[in-house]
Amino acid sequence: MTESGDGLHYDVMVENALRGVVREALTYVAEHGLPGEHHFYITFRSEHPGVDMPATLRERYPHEMTVVLQYQFWDLDVGEDAFAVTLSFNNRSERVVVPFAAVTSFADPSVRFGLQFEAGDDSGVQADAGEVEHANPQTPATESAGGAGDEAAEEAPGDNVVTLDRFRRKE
Repeated sequence: MTESGDGLHYDVMVENALRGVVREALTYVAEHGLPGEHHFYITFRSEHPGVDMPATLRERYPHEMTVVLQYQFWDLDVGEDAFAVTLSFNNRSERVVVPFAAVTSFADPSVRFGLQFEAGDDSGVQADAGEVEHANPQTPATESAGGAGDEAAEEAPGDNVVTLDRFRRKE
């Protein structure tokens, strides 16, 4: 963790600020809907405390899951610490609740924008952040989250992915 010697954890501050970008984007969509071709890929740690999802999804994605907010999502509610959304999984509507601290990546392929987060023990983002375990980041749950399917899976966040690794001091 990057620390200035006096207890200032700038990497944590930056990561919290970037999670605010995700919160603001979701808040905008909750109030106004998705503009134009915008759509979001949101990857989160499914084992993170506070994640609420159906048991069948938790069994299928025990460590990490990616959802797509594009065509079929309803009742997007955004709070200070988490968001909740109803998605279609195999033609069945299911509610998913995700704390922002559980989010490991956020992408809007329509504008080639993406953020990746470190949510390991040393991040300090939330007291209960725990260890990140990436099951298979190439296996999004796109078939069950809004009908994005193969077309959206071919799109990638591209050049504008922001990671905090380059700002972290290597120990």
